[in-house]
Amino acid sequence: MQEEFDYYEVLQISRDATGAEIKKAYRKLALKYHPDHNPDDPDAEEMFKRINEAYAVLSDDEKRALYDRYGKAGLEGQSGGFSHTTMDDIMDIFNSMFGGNPFGTRSGRSETAGRYARDIEVELQLSFPEAVFGTTKRFDIRYKYACESCHGEGGKSETCDYCGGHGQVVMRQGFVQFAQSCPKCHGEGRRIVKKCSDCHGKGYLEEREEIEIEIPAGVDTGNRLRVQGKGNRLVNGRRGDLYVHFIVEEDEHFIRHGNDLYVEVPVFFTQAILGEEITIPSLEGELTLSLPQGTQDKAQFIFENEGVPDVHTGRKGRLIAQVKIVYPKKLDGEQKELLRQLQESFGLESRPHQSKFESTFKRIKEWFAHKSKS
Repeated sequence: MQEEFDYYEVLQISRDATGAEIKKAYRKLALKYHPDHNPDDPDAEEMFKRINEAYAVLSDDEKRALYDRYGKAGLEGQSGGFSHTTMDDIMDIFNSMFGGNPFGTRSGRSETAGRYARDIEVELQLSFPEAVFGTTKRFDIRYKYACESCHGEGGKSETCDYCGGHGQVVMRQGFVQFAQSCPKCHGEGRRIVKKCSDCHGKGYLEEREEIEIEIPAGVDTGNRLRVQGKGNRLVNGRRGDLYVHFIVEEDEHFIRHGNDLYVEVPVFFTQAILGEEITIPSLEGELTLSLPQGTQDKAQFIFENEGVPDVHTGRKGRLIAQVKIVYPKKLDGEQKELLRQLQESFGLESRPHQSKFESTFKRIKEWFAHKSKS
């Protein structure tokens, strides 16, 4: 069952609010709950739908009168969709706030963006050292520019007679009104009646360009670099921006977590027992790791300022060396005998399980003795 809600409460206005007050409240709330400002937030999305539904009714004097007198039930006999005035009103508000309409596509043709996005996004793969130390990269991009023959229009066009140039048609299901892209003009707001022979109706052509960028030290997978003025060229001659998304390859030895590096250090069991100084790799070369006597498996040793530099501040993270104790896979006779002698030299200490379970074994014997008597 659909949850009931009051249109005045949704827009946070009184029941005697004027048309100007309704529009002001709608503008404020639509901006607050717009999906572009609240990505992946289902509650904001639901509130946004309610705001649009409330405004569609309260901004129409006839529908508002029916709603005031009979509630939502009084609107059931009304034909679906927004009135032409209301639809234009909503488009005007959203064009002023977002540069588009409330449903995420163009209202008619944009004079500056044309038939393609102004920005370009590309992925760039980096090796581990390139990302850690920074580098210079050269690569090719293909950018779009408006077709001069048709001025980016794609050919001879006319206003779509199905949506009236809005690019959207609004449908109604019960009390809910929703918009979808116009099936006739596919959201453009205009229909091409004769395609341009140069761009074949696309409105743009493409050109290759070689780009060189400086990549700062410390970038990681998911980081993005903006290169101004290297995007698509708009109808007015200005170019958008290029956004480079980085994908960093993994290293054979180092594991990166933020600005920290982890390295697994294999240590022979005798080294762990006796303690020893060993050499381990770092980004700058080598470091000395002093193992204390009796080092345990998975023990960690931290070296400050030996990690990856922060891409914004340059401050370095840590290098964390984690021990992995290695045991011999095979023993010859002499080695076995030496280990037996070593074990015996520790006496009872070499058999910790005996002292740990001595009292347990005694209790178990008493249990069985008591059971046999009964």
